[in-house]
Amino acid sequence: MDYASSDAPPMGPRDTDMLLPHGARGVKVVIVGGFGVGKTTMVGSVSEIPPLTTEETMTQAGVGIDHNPGAEGKNTTTVAMDFGRISINRELILYLFGTPGQERFWFLWNGIFEGALGAVVLVDTRRIEVCFEVITRLEDRRVPFVVAVNAFPEAPHHPVEELRTALALSDTVPIVTCDARDRSSCRDALLSLMVYLCTLAAQETV
Repeated sequence: MDYASSDAPPMGPRDTDMLLPHGARGVKVVIVGGFGVGKTTMVGSVSEIPPLTTEETMTQAGVGIDHNPGAEGKNTTTVAMDFGRISINRELILYLFGTPGQERFWFLWNGIFEGALGAVVLVDTRRIEVCFEVITRLEDRRVPFVVAVNAFPEAPHHPVEELRTALALSDTVPIVTCDARDRSSCRDALLSLMVYLCTLAAQETV
């Protein structure tokens, strides 16, 4: 199947409701970031079910179209979305949607972000510039998000405040460190998003 040209839209909140156990409630979170920052790895690490992935091998057709500085060795790419699930308890199910990182697939974000409570922005400090446009799009959509710095080997370490300045983030946006290969580390990054969303909700009720 050619996911990039398919007429079938990504699953929305009503579609995932069909997957819920009786009496449970599903919430949607999006994992977003530039090409090669670890989104597919994160969804696969933390999902309690075998994740749905749409990774395809990159071919010569993308030469001159895709611009992937710093990730030239990566030979696969997500062309639609990644999907995973976490059961918080019997009443609450967390659905994870990973977005495609290459800009030519960003038109799919419209459907993926429909009904999402918030997002985790994965950042690779070796290529921090690839997330600038990602963060801008989230801010334009008014989607709450946290930033998770993926701890790649040999990636430079920067103090949180330096990262906040480089990414032009407000003081309220959480910045955490995670390892996309590690389940507990990914869980903690998602937990930071949940806490942030609860804080925002409490502020709205004051």
